[in-house]
Amino acid sequence: MNFRILPFAIFVAGSVIAPAQSLPVSAASVAQADLASRTKSLNDLLEEIWQDQLSHSPLLASRIGDDHYSAQLPDYSVATYNNQMAGDAQYVAKLAGIDTAGMPEQEILSRDLMIRELMRAQEASPFKPWEMPVTAFTGLPATLPRIAEQLRFATAEDYDAYTNRLDRAPSAFRQITDNIMIGIEDKRVPPKSTLEQLLTEISALLAMKPEDSPFAAPLREFPATIAAADQAALRQEVLTAIAKQVYPAYQRFAKFLQAVYIPAARGEDGEWALPDGEANYAFLIKQETTGDFTAAQIHQFGESWVSKDEDAELALAKKLGYPTLAALRAAMAADPHLQAASAAQLVGAYRKELAQASANLPELFRAAPSMRVDVEAMPSWMESSYGAAYFEPGARGGTLYVNTGDPQHRSLADVQSIVYDRVLPGEAFQRWMAREQTSLPGFRRWLTIPAFTRGWGLYAVQLGEDARLFQDPYAEVARLEYDEQASIALVADTGIHADHWTRQQAIDYYHVHSGLSDAAMGQAVDRIIAEPGAALAAKTGELEILGLRAAAQRTLGARFDLRAFDQEVTGAGALPLDMLTDRVAGWINRPETKQ
Repeated sequence: MNFRILPFAIFVAGSVIAPAQSLPVSAASVAQADLASRTKSLNDLLEEIWQDQLSHSPLLASRIGDDHYSAQLPDYSVATYNNQMAGDAQYVAKLAGIDTAGMPEQEILSRDLMIRELMRAQEASPFKPWEMPVTAFTGLPATLPRIAEQLRFATAEDYDAYTNRLDRAPSAFRQITDNIMIGIEDKRVPPKSTLEQLLTEISALLAMKPEDSPFAAPLREFPATIAAADQAALRQEVLTAIAKQVYPAYQRFAKFLQAVYIPAARGEDGEWALPDGEANYAFLIKQETTGDFTAAQIHQFGESWVSKDEDAELALAKKLGYPTLAALRAAMAADPHLQAASAAQLVGAYRKELAQASANLPELFRAAPSMRVDVEAMPSWMESSYGAAYFEPGARGGTLYVNTGDPQHRSLADVQSIVYDRVLPGEAFQRWMAREQTSLPGFRRWLTIPAFTRGWGLYAVQLGEDARLFQDPYAEVARLEYDEQASIALVADTGIHADHWTRQQAIDYYHVHSGLSDAAMGQAVDRIIAEPGAALAAKTGELEILGLRAAAQRTLGARFDLRAFDQEVTGAGALPLDMLTDRVAGWINRPETKQ
């Protein structure tokens, strides 16, 4: 709530009579005014912090429709990073100094959540994340080609701002190169395989003509409101920026990778090989899972769930007439009806499943966000690094990009699980639900917490099974395989980053326990190597949500409403799992829930 407390006076025949002289002020009204003042101070501070965060994240600002930073790229300098950490520490102190007694639950939650997010960044700072700023999936080189898809181009000013943003690429690349050099001195370098992947991506990107590159995507269709003559001028400005600024920056960075960074990279795949690597991995586990787990606990937990998943798959295999799980997997891999015959068929299968998932939403939710989702083939320069599909958020919804490389080895049986996880009613759905919660502070509407967001995605696949939406038995097998892969990832991630596994050891584990193709196994393991801890979020989050649902069912019995439960879980934006537990417990105990 935002209250503005205005002093009032009673005017009588031109004179002013103070309120204290005519209307006694009760203790209750003073307390109410104090509460309103404190609440306003909190909301004003949260908004100040959010605007400060947007100023440091100009791409996010543009994506959410804030045009203040449309011509900018992030400042990657160490000085800016240090200044931001110092400023965040001051914000934590200010937030902690606000008395939240008597405030509504959501205001208290917002304050606690912001403090937790700011403290998470403070806890990460000793591990100097800026010294290793690039992978094949994250950092400026990997993300800059994708920003055009995230932005709106409605006016000539939007194109001018985009041109100015591209012109800043050389400076941004110099900053990350400077940071990398400091990282090399501190022996904080990524695995060689991760940098080789990045070089492959950049080489594929530079092989394109500027006009065919992803940077030129806004030029393929101009708004009708921009005159033809202006379109020609804008096209030339953007293409000049790509050819004269962006491509040379990428070419210099590719040479730097070849001559300096890859030779300096480490041979070991795991986070343990870095200075303070074990401590950093422990922090990453906490960050990704929002829980207090050790690597050994998660490893053992993952092995247990792999076994449970395989038992469920084996039971289904026997039901379908196969004596072993291996026999079922081999039969599915060899069945031409379960493999795509062409890239067009594969993209078409995703579009069909997405339309069906959208039609099924009323069975699962009382209300759904208004978002538009497109399905397109993944750009060819990304195919070697990315898995089956990934979702790119956009101004009106987003795009599901499908990996159509080697389509004959892309399973059609996986399509339903991937759509449910990544889009509807999974991650994209949850994020858009949060964005439409206009009563929440800005930072909460756009906040991503991996265990919640990725956990919700995996839970959404289970949700489809609960609603009996997996009618094809082979799609049900694929669903169980999909869930098992999240369990395998727990074992592989902790194996590589804590137990000194090699890349090949992790691939061997996938070989024994999954039906993935060799290429897909390699891609899964490479991502685990590049992003330590990230693979731990999905399974831990899914199981927490399932556990909360089971608790609600036990308590409410016949009064339990699945659609109401799912609406409650997604209704406050992304939350750490302990805060989610408190929220669901509060919902269970509300009188209206029990009626």
